[in-house]
Amino acid sequence: MNTLKQGDKVPNFSVFDQDGNKVSLTDYKGKKLIVFFYPKANTPGCTAEACNLSDNYKTLQDEGYELLGVSADSQKKQSNFKTKFNFPFPLLADEDKEVIQAFGVWGLKKFMGREYDGIHRKTFLVDENGVVAHVIDKVKTKDHAAQILSL
Repeated sequence: MNTLKQGDKVPNFSVFDQDGNKVSLTDYKGKKLIVFFYPKANTPGCTAEACNLSDNYKTLQDEGYELLGVSADSQKKQSNFKTKFNFPFPLLADEDKEVIQAFGVWGLKKFMGREYDGIHRKTFLVDENGVVAHVIDKVKTKDHAAQILSL
C-alpha cells in the first residue's frame, strides 16, 4: 500500500457518485477538498464519521472546503446511505477501487484476530492545486470535523 503523503500530487480520477454522476478531481480545481475514505456505508463508525462531517458541513464550507466521501460500496448502497442521513456531500461508489488505489488506502487490516484486505479509514485534505496538504491517519469518527478544523 503506497499511501499519498503531504506534498504529493493527487492523481486525477473519475468515478460515479451515488446518483450516477461522474465526479473527477478536476471538478475541484481551485477549491480545497476533503476526501474521506471509510470502510463500509451504514456501519456504526462510518455513520458516526459521516454524520459528524454532515453536522459541521456549513463550518467546513465556511473554511473553503468541499467534501467527498469514498468507499467501495455500490451506487445503490451509497445512495441509501446518503438518503438515510441526508448528507449534503457526494459519496463516491468506487467499486473498481480507482480512487482508493490512487490514494493508497487499500491494504491489509486486522480486526478481532482476523487479517483481510480492506479500506483504511483515512482523510486527505487536498489544496486548490490538487496537492495533499494533510493526511489524517487516526480518524476520530465522532469528532472528525474538529480534527480537520484544528489543522
